[in-house]
Amino acid sequence: MPWYNGDYPPSYKNQPPRLRAKATEIANTLLNEGMPEGIAIATGLKRARQFFTPKSKRQRPATAKNTATQAMENRNILSNNKEK
Repeated sequence: MPWYNGDYPPSYKNQPPRLRAKATEIANTLLNEGMPEGIAIATGLKRARQFFTPKSKRQRPATAKNTATQAMENRNILSNNKEK
């Protein structure tokens, strides 16, 4: 069932208006592509939140393992450059 302004899924009720509008737009597109209604609703809301989230907040912080590995690699690069 396609939705329009003022007629949207109940799970969008407490969302900000611009997020709700974007989620409805995405969900309608997914419905037109043949996705089941429940999945289209959830996916529309998730993608709308991603759309309005700044990229810097979407990036995951480096894990301790990655940071330690990167530090070791940097030391190796620096020590190799000093030897030359």
